[in-house]
Amino acid sequence: MMKGLKKWRLFSLLAALTVFLAGCGQEELSTLLPAGQVGKDQFNLLLLASAIMLFVILVVVTIYVIALVRFRRSKLGEQHVPEQVEGSHTLELVWTIIPILLVLLLAVPTVYYTYKLGDVTAMGAVDDEGNAENLVVDVTAKLYWWEFEYPDLGIVTAQELVVPTDERVYFNLLAADVKHSFWIPAVGGKLDNNVENVNKFYLVFEKESKDLKDGVFYGKCAELCGPSHALMDFKVKTLPRAEFDQWVAAMQATADNHVVANPQGEEIFQQSCIGCHAVSGVGETGAQGPNLATFGDRNRVAGFMDHTEEDLKAWIVDTQKHKPGNTMPSFPQLTDAELDALSEYLMGLSVEK
Repeated sequence: MMKGLKKWRLFSLLAALTVFLAGCGQEELSTLLPAGQVGKDQFNLLLLASAIMLFVILVVVTIYVIALVRFRRSKLGEQHVPEQVEGSHTLELVWTIIPILLVLLLAVPTVYYTYKLGDVTAMGAVDDEGNAENLVVDVTAKLYWWEFEYPDLGIVTAQELVVPTDERVYFNLLAADVKHSFWIPAVGGKLDNNVENVNKFYLVFEKESKDLKDGVFYGKCAELCGPSHALMDFKVKTLPRAEFDQWVAAMQATADNHVVANPQGEEIFQQSCIGCHAVSGVGETGAQGPNLATFGDRNRVAGFMDHTEEDLKAWIVDTQKHKPGNTMPSFPQLTDAELDALSEYLMGLSVEK
């Protein structure tokens, strides 16, 4: 008796925990709170599949309970033998046709959305003057960071994807080392970044990110890629088209004009970091390390640490301690004064201030 009570207590606890966790979605990171048409389409498919599965479970459980109660031994007696039914064409038709209908009910919209969301024929569309009609972003995944190139605009960022709202944004996905997977849970995805072939798809960002926690959506790598896979995040900032154009202009201006918050820090950067990192937003993909033109505008160091000078200095001194397997060397030889100057310089790299 006590054993049975313990099982029911455990079941009740799990049920209560399920209800509690159902309210824990974060708007900037939850697939259950879609912020774009692609995410909504995928969410609707999820609801449809869940409804079908719930229907099947309820039917099976109902039949099981009816059989358990109606034909229990204590009610019918030890000698009762149920009617033996063999070769019932009606039953055979029922348990054949109903599963086929359920599969079709799920398969038809799934195939429809697969082709709809994979339609990238407009990616290369140009107007009468030869200008691109749609924004295209080349996404290169690396161990363990993300690089975003805007080929038609001549700019590149790292760890920070900035896009306009209420229009399709097309993506070319590629990996530089091992397989990764590009995923923005609240907006849509996910799709693999492969080393040898380019995957293409589009997303629509309908909600501005400024009202969210930290002012951004978060993207993640959804393919196990190494010891720091869980730390391979990036941020997504969505802006109205006019503000996005201003951001593009500010990025393009970094080619000739960038503010130096600490000249000594810039000198240290030129000696130790310039071989891997660029501080101009104008360029192409292919750098060994992340582009730092907007480092001061980020809200994370190394994709997951707090965006503070203390965490930045800790990262520079020992990168493997914080993100095992990454390709950035550590600089324990820098003095405290040099670290202070370098971190102040990096925090001053901004296009938004």
